[in-house]
Amino acid sequence: MAGVVLLAVARIAAAGEPSVDRLAWMAGTWTGTDRGIEMIEHWTDPKGGLMLGIHRDVKQGKAVFFEFLRIEATPKGIVYLASPKGAPATPFPMVELGESRVVFENPEHDFPKRITYRLTPDGSLKARVEGVEKGRATAEEWIWRRR
Repeated sequence: MAGVVLLAVARIAAAGEPSVDRLAWMAGTWTGTDRGIEMIEHWTDPKGGLMLGIHRDVKQGKAVFFEFLRIEATPKGIVYLASPKGAPATPFPMVELGESRVVFENPEHDFPKRITYRLTPDGSLKARVEGVEKGRATAEEWIWRRR
């Protein structure tokens, strides 16, 4: 799996140095409801090689999850860093970057191993996480609208 990630990183590098600025389509406040959970995710505009994000889930008027996020340019490339419930950040290096899609992967992490964001043709933001839970391949996906 590490070879696949390295190959993907090499393809990105060959296409020219990616910039966090190319993720400007993610900036803004995104909301949605899934299975009774109200979700909000907010991303700042890219500036200085950095985007900051926050996520919160509320169910029946009570916060049930939150996460601090950032996407930053590092000497080794662009990295997505997730801090669920304020935990130390887990890095997910970027392995794919398109005009309206970005993929981050960390094959060493339990769940998720892969995080994908995609801007759909109708202007929604689709987020997907994939990995292994309890020995089984698992994926979750959400669709949010810009607020």
